[in-house]
Amino acid sequence: MTHERNTPLLDAALRAAERGWHVFPLRPGDKRPALHGETACTGLGDCAGGHRKWEDRATTDPDRIRRAWADRPYNIGIATGPSGLVVVDLDMPKPNSSTDTPSGVTTFQALCERADQAVPATYRTRTPSGGHHRYFTAPPGIRLTNSAGRLGKLIDTRAHGGYVVAAGSLTPTGAYTVTDPTPPAPLPEWLYTLLMPPQASRALMAAPSPHRASRYAAAALKAERAAVAAAGEGVRNWTLVRAARALGRFVASGDLSRSEVEEALNWGGLAAGLRESECRAAITSALNWSIANNPTGRTA
Repeated sequence: MTHERNTPLLDAALRAAERGWHVFPLRPGDKRPALHGETACTGLGDCAGGHRKWEDRATTDPDRIRRAWADRPYNIGIATGPSGLVVVDLDMPKPNSSTDTPSGVTTFQALCERADQAVPATYRTRTPSGGHHRYFTAPPGIRLTNSAGRLGKLIDTRAHGGYVVAAGSLTPTGAYTVTDPTPPAPLPEWLYTLLMPPQASRALMAAPSPHRASRYAAAALKAERAAVAAAGEGVRNWTLVRAARALGRFVASGDLSRSEVEEALNWGGLAAGLRESECRAAITSALNWSIANNPTGRTA
């Protein structure tokens, strides 16, 4: 009886593993890992060489998966980092939120529109609350980590250090279901520019490839302008300052002019509902800081 009850969840875990996604058990009916924490570690079994966290123990091995799901109806976690995934988590407003609070789905659509980009077609799941998880393959050679609100309100991302609940998992409020079985698309460059760690952009600016750097800078300008324009109340000024500091690196390197950055970000700030005086002051201060703290020109 127990085995029959576990079969759909086991099958879902095996399907995820067949895609090359590293899975691990979550508590039955829950989103939390079922594995023990470091304080409860006995140092036995998989942890004989030291405590191994869920990201370390996630696997694609079908035999290990069958053993793990043999006794209980565990939900399925996908460790995004080892799986080579970046998942954009589009959440829904909390029940006690203002009625005019846009969902993460709506905010992401607006972000794409303002970046002059179509909403990417890629593998997608629906969460029990009505949110979406959009799966992308991670860019090679760069270690992206989790983010919260960087792309907009109610938009988080999961990469190294994170996990998502896989389709087929069940909670008291409903199931995680696949709404688009399309294989995960590569993370679009314009989205990557918004999630890129600072050290990666510095490495790019140091590379002896002016054409690539200039193309990258243009994509970054468009993406940051869209992110500022889509920022919700409460994070608008922070998003504007972060964008100006990010783009200031390209002003310092000569790939963008200061005036075009100021014009683009001022437009984004006004679109988000900030006053022009607020925009100008924040942009000027953030650009000055970024230019002063980044080297000028490229090195060969």
